[in-house]
Amino acid sequence: MAEESLPKAVAGPLNFVDDRLGTVGFMKRNVKKVFPDHWSFLLGEIALYSFIILLLSGVFLTLWFKPSMMEVHYDGSYGPLQGVLMSEAYASTLHITFDIRGGLLMRQIHHWAAILFMASLMVHMLRVFFTGAYRKPREINWLIGLGLFTLGMLEGLFGYSLPDDLLSGTGLRITQGVLEAIPVVGTYGYMFLFGGEFPGTDIIPRMFTLHILLIPGIILALVTAHMMIMWHQKHTQMPGTGGTETKVTGYPFYPVFMAKAGAYFLYTFGVIALLGTFAQINPIWLFGPYDPSAISAGSQPDFYMGVLEGSLRLMPNWEITAWGHTLSLNVLIPALVPLGIIFTGAGVWPWLERWITGDHRVHHVNDRPRNAPTRTGLGIAMVTFYGLMWLAGANDVLADKFHLSLYSTTWFFRFAIFIGPVIAFIVTKRICLGLQRSDAATMAHGYESGTIVMSPDGEFSELHKEPAASEKARMLSKEEPKAPLPAVDANGVPAKGTKGPLGHLRTRLAMWYNADSIPVEGDGDPHHHGHGELGHEEQQKELTH
Repeated sequence: MAEESLPKAVAGPLNFVDDRLGTVGFMKRNVKKVFPDHWSFLLGEIALYSFIILLLSGVFLTLWFKPSMMEVHYDGSYGPLQGVLMSEAYASTLHITFDIRGGLLMRQIHHWAAILFMASLMVHMLRVFFTGAYRKPREINWLIGLGLFTLGMLEGLFGYSLPDDLLSGTGLRITQGVLEAIPVVGTYGYMFLFGGEFPGTDIIPRMFTLHILLIPGIILALVTAHMMIMWHQKHTQMPGTGGTETKVTGYPFYPVFMAKAGAYFLYTFGVIALLGTFAQINPIWLFGPYDPSAISAGSQPDFYMGVLEGSLRLMPNWEITAWGHTLSLNVLIPALVPLGIIFTGAGVWPWLERWITGDHRVHHVNDRPRNAPTRTGLGIAMVTFYGLMWLAGANDVLADKFHLSLYSTTWFFRFAIFIGPVIAFIVTKRICLGLQRSDAATMAHGYESGTIVMSPDGEFSELHKEPAASEKARMLSKEEPKAPLPAVDANGVPAKGTKGPLGHLRTRLAMWYNADSIPVEGDGDPHHHGHGELGHEEQQKELTH
């Protein structure tokens, strides 16, 4: 029952709901739930708030957009396209842009919200990967995140294809080619989506239905599942904040977290509104209606699709013809292999890492990226691979701006996507190990204060400062890697888990994964380590005496 001290106007409705749903007990149990606090946790919230803005702005646009390929002559207020034959979809988009009050602003807010949703989702997943937040028991939420990102790409592709302008039509032509390149089922998929010969009259209405109903519905369901699982499992926390694997530290959901979340939603909305107001995006009136015989140079998709554009540009013109059938490797490989490596690798990684390391424990405290150098190196290698592929999607722009040959940029990226990730892995791992050595030195000797003192016997030495308690906890959070399984047990019998080719492979991978770990020990107190190091109070004594 609601509190007796509440005003009657509030207590009455609360009692009505509680008598039927029993919500007060639920609220009492959960309203004080503690949420850890760290700036990087806000990345996922940006994605959530961007998705809400996408839904709201999308409803506004749906009121006026006409998903029809019927041809009409444009008679709106945009002069340069007056009398031009175009699809009704393109004409209605021009109508929203130039004749509906606030239409252009809402179009731009919708597009910028989509960009921010994908960008924040991508960075959020990178944070989860580099801190090991996907480990047991959060593997399911990791897979949900991958599903959200995949659906976000598809939703974005369908969204910016709906206006049927020249740029979006070019993207659809690529989509058709990719579908047709898939062996056996590709032609069926193409006919299912397009409903006939390209471009046909069915593609826009079908994409519209998928864009406003099916995909947002699935995304909404996955977001709900993601939040419920997170609520049940509790949020991970960063080392050094006072939390442990069994104790959560942070702020209660009500009122602190709720107030911060509300304010952060307004910040996110404000930034997107400012971008929609002052930063032009996707000016479809400059491109004109789609014409299959026309194409423009320098056209680029939204950033999250750039990796596919780049892989298509780098692929040699390979085709195989046998028994009257042609397999277009020049389309099939770039469309499926790069993203297949990234998404499949990310999907199986939690289980693969657990198999290699033998770590089956539950983790609620995140790793510092430097303390898992192999994982961090692999992550940066994958980011480098993705980034180079993404840059290759703009090789014509790079060639034009830097006065280079288009073919030289293509050949550069063909080599760079194989060499770059290897270099990135090696450099990143060495940086992580260097940072581990820095932590070990700090724990052993404290921080250098920059103050030089002279002892009575004339020896110069530098005063060292003791690190703060929270910093000590953060540095000491490093867990020493588990030793690889011995090849044989005490009786000379091959140990369980090391038998056969898979056992040998696992042992070698574990040795490779855990190689070069730097132990971080000590209490960080310079009083205990000689070398003339002094704490702050002793420094004062030394300096004043």
